[in-house]
Amino acid sequence: MALWIQLLVIVLCASAAGILLRFYLSMFQQNSYRPERFLRWLKDNPVPHPFRKEKLKFRMTLRMVRLTVLTSLLLLGASACLRPWGAIAAALLTPWIMLLANLLLTPVEKAISRWFYNDAEKRLRAMPNLIIVGVTGSYGKTSTKNYLYRLLSEKYNVLMTPGNFNTTLGVVRTIREQLQPYHQVFIVEMGAKQKGDIAEICALVHPQIGVVTAVGDMHLETFGSRENVRKTKFELLEALPSDGLAVINEESEGIMGCDDVPANCEIVRYGIDAPLADVRAQGISYSRSGMEFDLSGFGGEPLHLCTRLLGDCNVLNLAAAVIVARKLGVSAQKCALAVGKLQSVEHRLSISRKGSLTVLDDAYNSNPEGAAMALSVLGAMELPAGARRIVVTPGFVELGVRQQEECRKLGWRAAAHCDLLVIVNRYNREAILEGAREGGMDENNIICADTLAQAVALMQPFATPGSVVLYENDLPDTFR
Repeated sequence: MALWIQLLVIVLCASAAGILLRFYLSMFQQNSYRPERFLRWLKDNPVPHPFRKEKLKFRMTLRMVRLTVLTSLLLLGASACLRPWGAIAAALLTPWIMLLANLLLTPVEKAISRWFYNDAEKRLRAMPNLIIVGVTGSYGKTSTKNYLYRLLSEKYNVLMTPGNFNTTLGVVRTIREQLQPYHQVFIVEMGAKQKGDIAEICALVHPQIGVVTAVGDMHLETFGSRENVRKTKFELLEALPSDGLAVINEESEGIMGCDDVPANCEIVRYGIDAPLADVRAQGISYSRSGMEFDLSGFGGEPLHLCTRLLGDCNVLNLAAAVIVARKLGVSAQKCALAVGKLQSVEHRLSISRKGSLTVLDDAYNSNPEGAAMALSVLGAMELPAGARRIVVTPGFVELGVRQQEECRKLGWRAAAHCDLLVIVNRYNREAILEGAREGGMDENNIICADTLAQAVALMQPFATPGSVVLYENDLPDTFR
C-alpha cells in the first residue's frame, strides 16, 4: 500500500477516534464517571451517535482534561506502528481504552478528591456558627432549595449549592469556591443514587436542619426498592443533632404514616390531606397569575400565601421552605412577601407564554408522582373555545422493574387530562401507548416522534390559539 494512502488512513482514523472520544467522554460524564453505569449504557447503545445534539452540555473539567490526555496517549500507543489496521483498531476500541485510562487514573483522582475534601472540611470548621440546612428527596429538593434560599435571604446572608451540585464532590466544590466568612446559612442539596451517598455528605457538612421532600420510585436500578430509597433519604435525619429540626413531607407515599423516622430531634410533618400533618396547606385555588392557599399549624391565624407557582408539588415545597424559615426567625409577613416574588424553577412546572400558547415546562421532572401532579394542573386550567391541552413526554427512566408499569400509568393519566399526546423517543413508546389506549384516547390524538424537534414540528398544526402545552420530562443523551 502506498505511503500516502497509509498516512491518509491514519489521519482519518485519528480524526474518527477524536470524535468518538469526545462522544464517549460526554457519556461517561453523564453516567457520573462510574464505569459500571457506563458499561450498562454501552451495552444498550453499542452504536455511537457522536453528531447528535447534546441536551446536557459537556464540561471539560480538570478531571476530563486528565482523562482526555491519558486516553489520547493510549490511543496513540495502540496505533504506534503507524499501520492502517492498528489505527482502525484503536478507533474502534476508543470506549475501552478510555475505561482503561480511567482505571489507571483512579489512584490519582482519589488522592485529589481526598485533598479537596479535607480542605472543605477545614473551611467548615473555621465557621462554627454557620447554620447548615440539608435538603433531599426523590423529587422536589431543587425547587425547595431555591424557595428556601429566597425566604431565608429576607434575614440572612445565604449560600446554596448551585445547579445540580448535589453530590459529595459538588458540595466540596461549592464550599471551596463559594463559601465565605460572611455567610450565615448554607443550604445543601443532597442527591443519592445508592445507599450511603447522603450519609457521606452529612459526614462533611453536619447539618442542623434536614428536609426530606419525598420518597419515591427513583433510581430503583441502583437502590433495588423504595424501602432502600427511604432509608437513604433518612440518612439526613439520622445525622441531625438533638437540638435540630427534621421537616418531612407527610403527603409523600413513601413517608406517609411512617412511625420510625430516625431522628432524635423535633419533627415537623407537612402536607395537604395527610392526617398526621402538623403544618397543612388548605384552600388551594388557581388563577391565570398563579395560585393561592393558606398554611395552618403555626399557631394563630393561617398564613395566606399568593404565588406565581403552580401545582400541589409547589404547595408542598413552599410549605417546607416556610417551616424552616419560620424556625430560623423569618417573620410571617416577610415569608409571604418572598413567596409572592418567587419565580418558577426553570424546567420544573414553570409557566410561560409563547405567542398564543401557554407552556408548562416540567422537563426536569422524572418521577411518576410529580408527573401526576403536573397533569392535574393541566387538566384544571380553563381554556378558551377551540384550544387544546397537549402533553409532550418520553416517559420515565431508571425505575427498574416498575418502569413499564409507571409509563403505562402515565399514558392512562394523560388520556384523562389532555386532548393530544405526543410521545417522544422509542424507549417507553409501547408502554405509554398501551396506557393511553386503556384510558380511552383516540389513536388520532396520539403522535409518536423520534426526537423532541420532530415532536414539536408534528405538534404545531394542533396547537390552536389559547392551547396549553405540557413538556413532561426529557430523557438525557444516554437514552434513545
